Amino acid sequence: MKRRTFLTATAAATLARPAIATAAKPLIFVPQTNLTSLDPVWTTATPTRNFAFMVYDMLYGRDEQYGPRPQMVEGHVIDDDGKRWTMKLREGMLWHDGTPVLARDCLASLKRWMARDAVSTTINLRVDAIEAPDDRTLVWRLRKPFPLLPHFLSKVQPQPVMMPERIAATVDPFKQVTEIVGSGPFRFKADEYVSGSLAVFTKFEAYKPRNEPVSYGAGGKHVMLDRVEWHVIPDSATAANALTAGEVDWLELPQPDLLPMLKSARGVTTGLLDLFGTVGVLRPNHLSVPTNNVGVRRAMFAAIDQKEVMTATMGDDPATWRAPMGYFLPTSKSANDAGMEFVRQRHSVDAVKRMLDAAKYGGEKIVFMHPTDQLAYNAFSLVVVDAFHKVGLNVDEQMTDWGTVTQRRPSKEPVDKGGWSMFPAGAPGPEYNDPLLANTLRSNGAKAWFGWPDDPALEAAYEGWIDAPNETERRKQEIAFQTAAFASVPSIPLGQYLPHGAWRSNVTGLVKGSAPVFWGVKKE
Repeated sequence: MKRRTFLTATAAATLARPAIATAAKPLIFVPQTNLTSLDPVWTTATPTRNFAFMVYDMLYGRDEQYGPRPQMVEGHVIDDDGKRWTMKLREGMLWHDGTPVLARDCLASLKRWMARDAVSTTINLRVDAIEAPDDRTLVWRLRKPFPLLPHFLSKVQPQPVMMPERIAATVDPFKQVTEIVGSGPFRFKADEYVSGSLAVFTKFEAYKPRNEPVSYGAGGKHVMLDRVEWHVIPDSATAANALTAGEVDWLELPQPDLLPMLKSARGVTTGLLDLFGTVGVLRPNHLSVPTNNVGVRRAMFAAIDQKEVMTATMGDDPATWRAPMGYFLPTSKSANDAGMEFVRQRHSVDAVKRMLDAAKYGGEKIVFMHPTDQLAYNAFSLVVVDAFHKVGLNVDEQMTDWGTVTQRRPSKEPVDKGGWSMFPAGAPGPEYNDPLLANTLRSNGAKAWFGWPDDPALEAAYEGWIDAPNETERRKQEIAFQTAAFASVPSIPLGQYLPHGAWRSNVTGLVKGSAPVFWGVKKE
């Protein structure tokens, strides 16, 4: 990675600021990339996930240990030998348009999410019906016991967010919502939104926090800020310079090679807010030639040195990344040795070329979407595309921005008609603790995440893990799951990275978890 030079303070001072009169100074946050989609059911894009945390709420939230806890519900009662769950909504919740939150709103929201998310097959196999018998009650009638239900309802990519029935029931889950009405602690100011530049949020005065301590996305979400502004600043040096000058308050993801300067800057604090980090992946398109060829995917995997990718992304400090890794977090209880020799050894260029010959690769074009405005994904792309060229892969590297990637990746067109072969992505680290929520690993064909892998062996291990009666059986299924993943390569893991944030020292109360959240935060 090339070390960047700072722009002058004069250049930083030219950052656009809205001419809006407000009694309190806003907190100015610089997200890692542009917010292009406002629908967290439609996309798994990280900025959209962070946006959704502010605007929407969920039935269950994840705490600092990433365990599910009741959020919009008071709690639940399980009866009928585990086959009936009754969830009671908290009293007095309101949508941002002032109307009450009702059970039928949540029912419509769940149906929209389940139609879109990769977990829908898993849930539908176990759920007979979901009902809203009154305004505050949701009843799940199950075909068989499903003790992991709160884990699914608290997943964060894509998120099962709640929205009014009039929106959830009328907007196709494969199309994006355009009217943003949530019940979360912040309102989204649609009239001030400028994609690529600005997103504004104001405190929702009618929000009622839970009467308990906050723990990441669970507990009492007390808002101390009247206004939060997201300023999109694509150049990391400009953003860092703006932070040191006091032009902005918080950088979500400063470039790692700028952290030493930020650590020594007066009035700036740096630290690890994301306790679980992110898993870097490459997502191949399993429908398009040549990435639909498992032999080609395995050769691409073999061409990559995970440590080289992580060093390019995070620098030489091994405390900020973990590699090699398989299909579970290296520190998780699910991590195992099945297939790990494949990533622990270095594969020579000649060895990878032999793998490509065995797979009958004929030089077909690989359209690689390279998002240059996403610091980590840009670093991934630079390293892996170079590695692919060295082994003789015909890579059409298409430089673009992350927003364009999120718009293009739903396409199933062949590459000669505007389709794609591969793109880099990141997934929340906790979703790789076990098979449960790893969206990039599900291999249920048309219902899978973009790329649409179809592997019955991997899916069988997934289902076996969910229904396992004890930890011993779960361990067997975790080994089977990773064995199948190394065999079919639904995604290519690149390692786990733990980026640090940076903020002005007068910003306090930042909550640790796996995404930036704004409750509890004060600007003094």
